[in-house]
Amino acid sequence: MWFMRQAGRSLPEYRKLREGVAMLDACARPDMIAEITMQPVRRYGVDAAIFFSDIMVPLKAIGVDLDIKPGIGPVMAEPIRDLAGVRTLRGLEPADLPYVSEAIGGLVGELGDRPLIGFAGGPFTLASYLVEGGPSKNHEHTKALMYGEPDVWAELMQRLSAITLEFLRVQVAAGASAVQLFDSWVGALSAEDYRASVLPYTSWIFDQLSGLDVPRIHFGVGTGELLSLLSEAGPDVVGVDWRVPLDKAVQRVQPGTALQGNLDPATLFAPWSVVAERADDILKRAEAAEGHVFNLGHGVLPNTDPAMLERLVEYVHEKTAR
Repeated sequence: MWFMRQAGRSLPEYRKLREGVAMLDACARPDMIAEITMQPVRRYGVDAAIFFSDIMVPLKAIGVDLDIKPGIGPVMAEPIRDLAGVRTLRGLEPADLPYVSEAIGGLVGELGDRPLIGFAGGPFTLASYLVEGGPSKNHEHTKALMYGEPDVWAELMQRLSAITLEFLRVQVAAGASAVQLFDSWVGALSAEDYRASVLPYTSWIFDQLSGLDVPRIHFGVGTGELLSLLSEAGPDVVGVDWRVPLDKAVQRVQPGTALQGNLDPATLFAPWSVVAERADDILKRAEAAEGHVFNLGHGVLPNTDPAMLERLVEYVHEKTAR
């Protein structure tokens, strides 16, 4: 088991380290990347480390004028909504990310046999931030471009898919032993729109990763109606948020696909008896899956008590050891 967003946010040692350091600056300092990645491993005893970075890192590395504003999220100086804007996005090169390779090299040595999971943002989610100019509830500009200018959309997705692939390749080349593609916002799409306008690109990414011989995880939020398509894209593991029981998710993914999830992060604010009961239910339902990684259904919430996460790790390890 491991937790999405386990590195940071809820940990007091993370907040102390990050004082006065902007998010994207922290993501470009090998010493800080390594320390933040290791903090939850030391505290919780999870079975994998998740590389401390951000889905905006590769876009920043190729020169996109953006910032991550506290309490808001990624904000673009100039949204991209036409072909000219799309063509300003150059390809990503390993030399753009020396701090990633350096940090992972050090982490692999420190982690020993414990795996390091690399990650990247999926092309739809990256496209939405670029087109909207920041976070969006309705993704209206993104969908307008996708529906109204399919040729522009296709070129945008092709460029972002290539950037995403290279970001993941750099992490694997440096020593990451698994990768996760976070396409957080694809739950905003219908199955038909996902199949037509996103699936070809995510399938290409997973196909290109297949030669690297590392497990590949695919995750999105609010994707209950898309689980079969997320699986069709070709990952080894599909992440399931808390809205779909795992035994139901098994019926929606391709044969041979493992599942990851799916405790509601808000459950961790309830009494321990509730957390344990919910964890038991997940473990029982996961018996139907061909493989299971215990995780939350999304990221650790900022005000989560770290002691509750510690207790949950111990509990799941004890239950599954039997």
